[in-house]
Amino acid sequence: MPLTTKAAVLRAADGPFVIEDVVLDPLGPEDLLVRIAGTGMCHTDLVARDPAFAAALLPAVLGHEGSGVVTAVGGEVTDFEVGDHVVMSFDSCGGCGLCRGGDPAYCENFLASNLSGRRRDGRPGATGSDGATVNSRWFAQSSYAGFAVATRRNAVKVDPALPLELLGPLGCGLQTGAGVVFNEMNLRPGQSVAVFGAGTVGLAAVMAAKIAGATDIVVVDTHPGRLEMAVELGATRVYPGSLELVTRILGGEPGVDHTLDTTSVPAVMAAAVQVLAPRGGAVLVGGGAGALTIRPPQLAGRRLTYVLEGSAVPQEFIPILLGHWRDGRFPFDRLIRTYPLSEINQAEADSLSGVTIKPVLIPESV
Repeated sequence: MPLTTKAAVLRAADGPFVIEDVVLDPLGPEDLLVRIAGTGMCHTDLVARDPAFAAALLPAVLGHEGSGVVTAVGGEVTDFEVGDHVVMSFDSCGGCGLCRGGDPAYCENFLASNLSGRRRDGRPGATGSDGATVNSRWFAQSSYAGFAVATRRNAVKVDPALPLELLGPLGCGLQTGAGVVFNEMNLRPGQSVAVFGAGTVGLAAVMAAKIAGATDIVVVDTHPGRLEMAVELGATRVYPGSLELVTRILGGEPGVDHTLDTTSVPAVMAAAVQVLAPRGGAVLVGGGAGALTIRPPQLAGRRLTYVLEGSAVPQEFIPILLGHWRDGRFPFDRLIRTYPLSEINQAEADSLSGVTIKPVLIPESV
């Protein structure tokens, strides 16, 4: 049966989120109905503020770092049951060559499955308070709501003893930053890394780099509070100064082994390449529209790539991160500040200003 739930609906790129009732479509055969415990706010959600993107997406319920309890399952679901605690991550088709080869983050259907806001067959997934359709399949969850519909492919079971309301960010931001270090850089003990941007993704990379045994972990950001947090989490050097200064210091011989840019700012992305040592590698993950212009000789003996979702398999990688958290080596909860879902607009403002590193929204009612 269709289910009515409270949700934060964004109807215009320049408008506020509005809490209203939406009616979710009935479950498909591989779907899960999840009662939301908490949902992280990720900068990827805010691409809906771009007018061109919004024109195809809105109105929509966003949110793609949800966690909660399964309350119903589709007829073909055998690997989840009512009462399971889950973290929701990105969706994948499960059938393309990349999915079958263990690379779901690069699924051939990634865009349709995650960034359209709709099911792959084009259905929007919900009806709004005005009787019109609302896109509610953002990353196959749309978890800025009391309930969300997920799939058996983007849900990850977690231990019911864990603080479920705080776990949602493992599904994207934390997974991305840590996954870059562990899965893409394959950072080795004794190596060096420079991280540009000390938000959730960048700080997850800092924690992962410390676990991996990096001896020099450099962080660049303009927000003093975030640089302080970076030091507490393992950074060995931080720079609030100009990119010219950072490039001069890090770009000399021998440079650094790895860099990560989370900003999508053209000058910052360029710096992430310029400071590399020979045979070093730069990873870009930012979701902004900035373009990188580079002369081919700058890449001589160096690598440059763009990574989705930390190149992770969520069902394998999220339990690994939780293991590091249990051991006290991945204290991601220090980045989190919780807000009632009704205060989503304040959470967005605090995230953009840098006051809060990772807002997590808690539904007050369903």
